[in-house]
Amino acid sequence: MASVDAEMSGTARDLARQVLIHGPISRSDLGRRLGLSPASLTRLSKPFLERGLFIETAETAPAGAGRPAKPLDVRVDARRFVGVKLSGDAAFAVLTDLRATAVASAARPLPDHDVDAVVEVVAALVDELRSGDSLAAAGGLAGVGVSIGGNVADQRVVTRAPFLGWRDVPLADVLESRLGVPVDVENDVTALTTAEQWFGPARGTDAFAVVTVGAGVGYGLVMHDRVVTTPDTGLGLGGHLPLDPSGPLCLDGHRGCATAMLAIPSISAQLGIALGREVPYEEVLELSAAGHPVARSITDAAGRALGRMLAYIANLTMVDTVVLSGEGIGLWPVARASALAALAADRDPEAGTVTIHVDDTGFGSWARGAAAVAIQGALARLRLPA
Repeated sequence: MASVDAEMSGTARDLARQVLIHGPISRSDLGRRLGLSPASLTRLSKPFLERGLFIETAETAPAGAGRPAKPLDVRVDARRFVGVKLSGDAAFAVLTDLRATAVASAARPLPDHDVDAVVEVVAALVDELRSGDSLAAAGGLAGVGVSIGGNVADQRVVTRAPFLGWRDVPLADVLESRLGVPVDVENDVTALTTAEQWFGPARGTDAFAVVTVGAGVGYGLVMHDRVVTTPDTGLGLGGHLPLDPSGPLCLDGHRGCATAMLAIPSISAQLGIALGREVPYEEVLELSAAGHPVARSITDAAGRALGRMLAYIANLTMVDTVVLSGEGIGLWPVARASALAALAADRDPEAGTVTIHVDDTGFGSWARGAAAVAIQGALARLRLPA
């Protein structure tokens, strides 16, 4: 069957992306964004409508004379995707629609770090999720995304994953052979940043930062509507940023760095040392909210460190929007006041306001990030009949 590969490599993919991110969107707005005439827009959108990927939403009356407009949107249930987040001890997966909205989830522990064992866990999660969904079971599973803490080459090969002890593992190839669907692999912070760019509260913003708080501290950046990546992406360099010269040490010996001040293990350990027992992270937050003096001092210090980190980011990259995410972002309600005060103190008094969005979906946000990478990959591979 003939395909419009040339168009799909450019303008038609841009059209699909705009509708996916911004729909329902009027044809006039699409035309302005893409520089397309009404005739070209009609021609390019027709195959998407015929394949059931686009739908026309309810008519809206134009401001002046003319025919009612029918905004375009994607049919979000036209395809299913699975996103899998791999940590050092478990795999967490979500089944999503075309906008990375989770419709089901599942998790399994990793028996060990052997590649074959991890692949079997991921495959079992994917099989579990698609067998419980009629659309995915009927062939509507369009792709799988996997996110991992470490370095990934070309969304195919895990070149370094310290939590798993992996080097140069062709994970996408192995999983594709096992699952029979396209697989895209990405660094976890890059994947989450992609999800925030396409489907999060900052979508439509062409420059913003993402800060994640969890087992470590992650930093992602979008500039000119592109996720910024370098060969060092995956090293967690944002976690080494010095924030408090009197703070605790991280495992690498950095005093008061982002990891030492904000990561879940460090915050729990600080209160644990003070109380002489192990203290789960959730208890630290609960004690702080209840006014426990030691817990409060720890979360206030973390808030000041976070505010300073936000100020560094805004001052040096000149973005005015930051998304906070990760499984440890429950810190925000108890640290918000001290964070905002530190942010203001480290900014020029005449500098613009930094808008902060909080993604409080917890650990599931990482798996949604993996699904977003799969959605992005499916769009890049899309072929439509002529």
